[in-house]
Amino acid sequence: MTNAHDLINGAASALKERIEEVNRLNVFPVPDGDTGTNMSLTMDAVVKELSSLPADAGVPEVCHAVTRGSLMGARGNSGVILSQVLRGMCEGLTGVDALDSTALAAAMERSAAVAYQAVRKPVEGTMLTVVKDAAAAATQAAESGMALPDALAAVTTEAFESVKRTPELLEVLRTNGVVDAGAFGLAILMEGFTAAARGERVVVADVSSAVAPMLQVTPVDDWDDDEYLYCTEFLLFGDAFERDPVHDYVSAMGGSELVVGDAGELKVHVHTNDPGTVLAHFTSLGEVAEVHVNNMRRQQASRDSSLRADADEHEDAGPPKPIGFVAVAAGQGLADILRSLGVDEIVSGGQTMNPSTADLAEAASRVNAERIVLLPNNKNIVMAANAAASIASVPTAVVPTRSIPEAFSAMLSYDGGADLDATVAAMTEAASAVRTGEVTTAVKDATGKAGPIAEGQAIGITGGEIEVVGDDVLEVAVDLAAILGGDVREVARSIVLIVEAAMHRAIKHVTARRGHAYARRGSFTAVRSSVAAASASPAATLNGRRAP
Repeated sequence: MTNAHDLINGAASALKERIEEVNRLNVFPVPDGDTGTNMSLTMDAVVKELSSLPADAGVPEVCHAVTRGSLMGARGNSGVILSQVLRGMCEGLTGVDALDSTALAAAMERSAAVAYQAVRKPVEGTMLTVVKDAAAAATQAAESGMALPDALAAVTTEAFESVKRTPELLEVLRTNGVVDAGAFGLAILMEGFTAAARGERVVVADVSSAVAPMLQVTPVDDWDDDEYLYCTEFLLFGDAFERDPVHDYVSAMGGSELVVGDAGELKVHVHTNDPGTVLAHFTSLGEVAEVHVNNMRRQQASRDSSLRADADEHEDAGPPKPIGFVAVAAGQGLADILRSLGVDEIVSGGQTMNPSTADLAEAASRVNAERIVLLPNNKNIVMAANAAASIASVPTAVVPTRSIPEAFSAMLSYDGGADLDATVAAMTEAASAVRTGEVTTAVKDATGKAGPIAEGQAIGITGGEIEVVGDDVLEVAVDLAAILGGDVREVARSIVLIVEAAMHRAIKHVTARRGHAYARRGSFTAVRSSVAAASASPAATLNGRRAP
């Protein structure tokens, strides 16, 4: 079994990757911010608290860290309830040395009980229902003698089934065509925890089939000015108060009130029209910290505006194209060229800036196409692209391009067909026929195929190998052109663009070494003239050190 740090990190990471999807569902009980963001911030606090523990910390130490971290970091209604879900699980694990399916059932049952106790008026069809249904599944798994990994899988499966049922329990969800945001966020956390425990990749279950498509949420202008305006939350420390009187006071001052924690250390959440009075009252009783006051009317307006923009974009998209394309590139210039060749979405990245699987999958989800082709354009991104293709919602394949020129060639070869396999084969063949060269500057001392390399020297790279090393950018470029083969004159003329790009970064270095004081324009003119001379008589100017 993976240690507690990895399990909690797995849960937190799974939710973080789906924050915006959860946020878009937020319609109940009131629009008090972003459910996904609040739950994720709460989990971040737990992860931070756990980071202070050794990897082999025992169950009591881990549970204390989880309970305290979630209480101190709880944000919004959903975050506070999540903190109680976690607190209940930890209370249910009291006295447990090793986790098995029986211990899991006890933890889940206590989790549901504590979560329901935290809310004075529990509402079904929310994350409360999910934790209750998941607890029932855990009990059934334990009674049937399931091993822990299988029990976790059963609990997660039931959690997503419970999420699908939330519109049946809440009219506001059914009207808006969504599932409950907090419920979905909790199920994602369970999926991340389970995947980490089983050593599997996180694949969040599709819960959209039970209702209208989740990502096409229609904004509803249902804000009532008579409702409470400010979502107010804070931590309260001291020994001059009890929890029940605190709860009674915030209930009188507003709605959606939550007061959780132990004597002397409480988390307070309330929707009110007078946060100043609430805070003034409690500063007279103890110390207040981590104060957050959010204007819910403005939050609702911002969310509605975003949803309308998305809806307009969806309406304008038209029918899906047969094949869409996602490519990785660094810089607006390359992105513009790729778009002009037919690429639909650009993911910012490249050497030393490798995008994640989630970045690529999200970009693919924005393409209005029946099938998707991914162009990673760097050998270090191919694996992430393959992982993104495996979890995409439409058939997706990877053309394993290792450079931008390979992507250019691949896109130029596309004939507009709809056969994904044939398209990938043709594009891969076109990309593999491309030979590219790069001239850049060594950032540290090293030894390569061409021999010793000193920091600051110019290096020529092709085929993933450093083939040329020298002190002069131009000479290295011309040597590299000769290695690339063919008509050196044509290759040298083409490579001048690469040299100019390198000169932007290395102009001071080059001019200092040669003792010249060219203006920038004059330097590039000299480069062009020198390349022309080199291409006329390459053998006389191949002064860089070439690999044997």
